[in-house]
Amino acid sequence: MTDQNHLGDEQSPYLLQHADNPVHWYPWETAAFKKAKAEDKPVFLSIGYATCHWCHVMAHESFEDPEVAAMLNRSFVSIKVDREERPDIDHIYMMVCQMMTGSGGWPLTVVMTPDKKPFYAATYIPKEGRFGRHGMMQLLPRIVELWQEDRKNLLRSADKVTESLQKAEQLTGDEAPSPDLIQQASSALRKQYDAEYGGFGRSPKFPSPHNLTFLLRRWKNSGEDELLEMVTHTLTAMRRGGLFDHVGFGFHRYSTDRHWLLPHFEKMLYDQAMLLSAYAEAWQVTGKPLFRDTAYQIVKYVNRVLRDDNGAYYSAEDADSEGEEGKFYVWTIDEIRRVLDPTEAELFIEVYNLEAAGNFREEASGQSAGTNIPHLQQSFETLAGERNIPLAKLETLLEDARMKLFRERQKRVHPLLDDKILADWNGLMIASLAKAGRIFKEDAFIDSARKAVEFILDRMTNEGRQLLHRYRKGETAIPGHADDYAFMIYGLLELHQATLETRWLEEALAFNRSFTGSFWDDENGGFYFTGSGSEELIARQKQLYDGAAPSANSIALQNLLRLAQLTGNARLEEQADRLSRTFTSMLKESPQGYTQFLQGLQHLFDDPQEVVIAALSEDPSFNKMLNVIKGSYLPFTVLLANPEPADSKLREIAPFLQQQTAHRGKATAYVCHNHRCEKPVFSADDLRKMLNDRQG
Repeated sequence: MTDQNHLGDEQSPYLLQHADNPVHWYPWETAAFKKAKAEDKPVFLSIGYATCHWCHVMAHESFEDPEVAAMLNRSFVSIKVDREERPDIDHIYMMVCQMMTGSGGWPLTVVMTPDKKPFYAATYIPKEGRFGRHGMMQLLPRIVELWQEDRKNLLRSADKVTESLQKAEQLTGDEAPSPDLIQQASSALRKQYDAEYGGFGRSPKFPSPHNLTFLLRRWKNSGEDELLEMVTHTLTAMRRGGLFDHVGFGFHRYSTDRHWLLPHFEKMLYDQAMLLSAYAEAWQVTGKPLFRDTAYQIVKYVNRVLRDDNGAYYSAEDADSEGEEGKFYVWTIDEIRRVLDPTEAELFIEVYNLEAAGNFREEASGQSAGTNIPHLQQSFETLAGERNIPLAKLETLLEDARMKLFRERQKRVHPLLDDKILADWNGLMIASLAKAGRIFKEDAFIDSARKAVEFILDRMTNEGRQLLHRYRKGETAIPGHADDYAFMIYGLLELHQATLETRWLEEALAFNRSFTGSFWDDENGGFYFTGSGSEELIARQKQLYDGAAPSANSIALQNLLRLAQLTGNARLEEQADRLSRTFTSMLKESPQGYTQFLQGLQHLFDDPQEVVIAALSEDPSFNKMLNVIKGSYLPFTVLLANPEPADSKLREIAPFLQQQTAHRGKATAYVCHNHRCEKPVFSADDLRKMLNDRQG
């Protein structure tokens, strides 16, 4: 095998960013490990992703540097991995880094044996050491020295790390989770809550939408208004802050400060998806226009920037352009005054809190960069009142100014668009588009969800409903992981709930059969992250932690419970019960770390209900009853339409519908919960009253 860089034929935008490095990179493949073994060299593994700012920094400092490259090429076999393409590899070695160093992040650096056993881990490493941190120029020779002269201890360390990793994955619990976990998580989030600025903790602050949707459900069940205030305050603060792109819409990755002002500027598809869901639900609860507007603006952003011509969604936009983080997004006062007329400029500068010296301060130094991040400190209503002008007029003036700035910004060098399509992140986007479409009665959102689903089914699915993880430029590759299946099933269920079309429920069930067949642990319960036929790594993990995105097991718990309700299949309910028991010991240690999983437990504990609306075709009463459900915040309710003439396929999937039919030709609603049904009702008003009575 020739000594050269081997990334040129890859599809990953991240790997292609490194295809011209002087480092002789390999993708993760058998040939690289064979070479390491044949040449008796350790493996240098570098994991990152295309829109990672510090990955770019390390690349420029070290991987483009001929001195560092010479060291790596002489003494190591170097492998590059895109964490978004291979989350299975990333999850394992990120856990290794956390075990060895107490923290993690990207870029992730791991040195291992040719047998994939790690003995060193770190995140960002500069070329030269500084502030007590080893640099590549000092670290690499030291590792080579130990590999040659103290191999026995290195191998012993690698074996211990691998053994500890494997033990950490052996979950065998069978204790039923307690409803007390819900209260414990709620209390822990209360303690972490920043009452002044919203969000949880100090800095950095992540949006964590699953914390907010968990608290909404807890408020629904408990009536504790403090929880609702925590949610609405946080959503408002994030939307007003620099975390939100006030010119082009969409949310940045996270805030580096407590105030939501200075973001890490990359934009991820999964953040847009989960925040869309949170804002839509919050609008349904509160009716606040800001939340509705924000939901629509998220959709406008993803459809303008992240949607492929075929309807699926790309992964992300970078934080950097022209070598600088945030350069695309920030403004000087002079630029504002050049683009806008004087009256518009002064209004925009004042409303969006721009400063002559700049409000954008470098994260590391705290020094002003002379540029500004537009952000709000007050509502438009307050601003209109202070200026004694109608709200509608202020909104029109600011929208006109925004559009002029947007058109001007479009002329700039854009950040890199990571145009790979991932099944799992698309599943989240599909779910949120369908949910938002149902809540806002917006058919365009539902149509977007439908087109994305059809793309996944047509281009990223094999026979037997087996998913592939990544699509880019006509090439589909990488067997699907647990996230792909769980998130796609979630998306299909939300699309079914939005359209009540039987096809999407069928597809969800088909994927769930494939998912269970390949990923379920028959002995101990829970879903592995990799399928039974996937590449064998040093450990087979079960993910539960709900971090930047929820875990597959968390989403799967809710999927199983909803599928059980929709079909009446008790085996699915039994599987959900087994899944919940598998992770009880982990939940008890720190329940606030698993708020998406706890939403499944809320669904289980909070008396979930099924509503069946049976009606003759074209009966106007059907839509009136349907609107009662769509207009209410009912997070633990599933809905089925049972038409006459009968949908034979639906009644095959859900046999109980044969008894829940239109009574004497009249539209009839059946409300069932806790395995029993209420007396049927025959009008929208009676259905609303029954639901309200049940809600307390």
